[in-house]
Amino acid sequence: MPKPVYRVYVIELSKRVFTENARFRAANPQFNGVLQCLYVGMTSKTPKERFEQHKTGYRNKKGHKLSSNIVEKYGMYLRPSLYNHLAPLNSREEALKLEGNLALELRRKRYAVWYN
Repeated sequence: MPKPVYRVYVIELSKRVFTENARFRAANPQFNGVLQCLYVGMTSKTPKERFEQHKTGYRNKKGHKLSSNIVEKYGMYLRPSLYNHLAPLNSREEALKLEGNLALELRRKRYAVWYN
């Protein structure tokens, strides 16, 4: 079986997440309301497949919810221009690190960002 390839992806969220979700607001004190609200994640699927899982509240065979409540409620669409430049990775650990780095970089640019 081939080793999974991991990708980092970005989803644009409705700006309602900032006014309606206190945890999201608290995580993004730098947000000035001009740019978008974003979710950054990583997956071994295609970003499109993962977005669909988020929007449908996907649960795995054991019944564990694998979708983000924030994306399920506020997710609008993928933002490939913010992640297409990133190469696929061979390990989950590398992908998690890149996910965090990208999220922090986007926050520095004044986006409001949620990631796990």
